[in-house]
Amino acid sequence: MHAISQYRDFFLSYLTNQSIHKEPKNLYEPIEYIIGLGGKRMRPLLTLMASEVFNADYKKALPAAMAVEVFHNFSLVHDDIMDDAPLRRGHETVHEKWDLNTGILSGDAMLILAYQYFEQYEAGIFRDLAKLFSKTALEVCEGQQWDVDFEARKDVTVPEYLKMIEYKTAVLVAAAMKMGAIVAETSEANANLIYEFGLNLGLAFQLQDDFLDAFGDPETFGKQVGGDIIVNKKTYLYLKALEFSAKEEGQQLIDLFSVQLEDNLDKINAVKGIFDRSGASKATQQAIQQYTFKAFDTLEKMDIEEEKKAILRAFGEDLMRRKV
Repeated sequence: MHAISQYRDFFLSYLTNQSIHKEPKNLYEPIEYIIGLGGKRMRPLLTLMASEVFNADYKKALPAAMAVEVFHNFSLVHDDIMDDAPLRRGHETVHEKWDLNTGILSGDAMLILAYQYFEQYEAGIFRDLAKLFSKTALEVCEGQQWDVDFEARKDVTVPEYLKMIEYKTAVLVAAAMKMGAIVAETSEANANLIYEFGLNLGLAFQLQDDFLDAFGDPETFGKQVGGDIIVNKKTYLYLKALEFSAKEEGQQLIDLFSVQLEDNLDKINAVKGIFDRSGASKATQQAIQQYTFKAFDTLEKMDIEEEKKAILRAFGEDLMRRKV
């Protein structure tokens, strides 16, 4: 197996050779633009890594990894439209750089292009990849809809929030890993276990993102700290703070999350104080650890070498400690 940095290099080299120069350019240029903006590329790297966990050459998994990356970026284009977001990874979003209709249509084309990468596999692998991909794509849409619905609700529960982030974020991490297993033609048991491993890591990853949004270091986090608080996003931290807080402080939190302010620094600091005093911060960190260890439990059931289990465990530990 290779190091994560090597998988990134392998994938970026493959990606560079996938440039789309087709007409009409206003359909394809936005696709090249959003994919070229970078990002962590975590999901396609997981596909490559999973294929080698099950003794396949990572090169065989490159088309599947590319499908994962194209789909992920498709979801970002449409998410940005729904959020009316001006920036993505520090650059103009597709609908801002072009226009709304171009963003919608280019996003649609990306979904179809993602499927086309599976055509490079023989029939049995193609069928299994496409079946998993269709299930995952629909779940991501369901998660996004729940996220939108929760904005207008005042009675969101912790289990509902966990289900939302499972569908919106974790299922694609899980599917990325299972695609590597499918390409490697490992056993169904191994493929299902690597999916479970990825699902729990994906949940831990999103909860870590929630935590870092409030408590991350502005120098390393890569985006504005307190962004979720500014837009009144009801994250795991918020829901746990409501659960744990006394009535008066809970009402203060609700009031803070019902306003938009010109200067948000005081609001951010007040909310973070409630998160800390209530125990929500600690509970979130415990949940991150819990889902990470749950992922590790699946490794013991996997029919792979101990050395590879250690590599997957180290990857999960690095995610748990991440600062960005």
